[in-house]
Amino acid sequence: MKESVLSFDCKGERLVGILAEPASAAPAEVGVIIIVGGPQYRAGSHRQFTLLARHLANHGVAALRFDYRSMGDSPGETRDFLDVDADIAAAITALLAARPALKRVVLWGLCDAASAALLYLESTADPRVAGVALLNPWARSAATLAQTHVKHYYWRRLREKGFWLKLLRGGVGLTALRTLAGNLRLARGAGKPKTDSRSFQERMAAGLRAFNGPVLLILSGDDYTAREFVGFARSSAAWAGLLVRPTLDLHDMPTADHTFSAIQDQDSQCRICLDWLRTRCLAI
Repeated sequence: MKESVLSFDCKGERLVGILAEPASAAPAEVGVIIIVGGPQYRAGSHRQFTLLARHLANHGVAALRFDYRSMGDSPGETRDFLDVDADIAAAITALLAARPALKRVVLWGLCDAASAALLYLESTADPRVAGVALLNPWARSAATLAQTHVKHYYWRRLREKGFWLKLLRGGVGLTALRTLAGNLRLARGAGKPKTDSRSFQERMAAGLRAFNGPVLLILSGDDYTAREFVGFARSSAAWAGLLVRPTLDLHDMPTADHTFSAIQDQDSQCRICLDWLRTRCLAI
């Protein structure tokens, strides 16, 4: 594989990306746009974006990892995943212009970058997007975080002997019970309807529902963000049925943490992504 710098315009700012592609043959007709999560830049935690892009390029798929405005080497005003539609669109345009053999792209995102990909679909319905790969999507609110803590942390703690011993001694157990009570109050409000405009989680669902292309969803077992997302998706009317659509491939990785920091988990998610691209996207 080979790598080159790709610099391109986004509303008057020059964004910086690294394009990885096969060295001796034309890439597959579908390329990959790796969207960063914030605060993050194009290498990723423990170089995970770099490793993914190189893995794909070594197997015939071009991949662009880039810094959106205000991240890494790209200038611009500070922004988060709710305001990167223009950056994603600019990256798609730049990649397709630089490599005319490419016909469409797949959007790949971890955490709030996965959320950004769905928000982009919701706001643009961009026909250049052939598929989306979503890893541990971000769907956090104060209520969903409280639900996750109650279900996955406090329930386990209440069954531990050490917790009750600390409680009897008046130590941290008492503080934990107070925190649990607060989380229960927040969690009870998670499923209540809102009177204001749609939340970003509802917009994510709308983007996914309107998208007819293939979707890859990878969820880490050792990750509260993934658990929070699943809990929200299963309880939200907006998300009803979306995780069991025939166009969606779900992969659970029980031992993986949020960023797939163990090398065996990183290697596994790279293989899953490549296999999915080959079977679901490259024939489009």
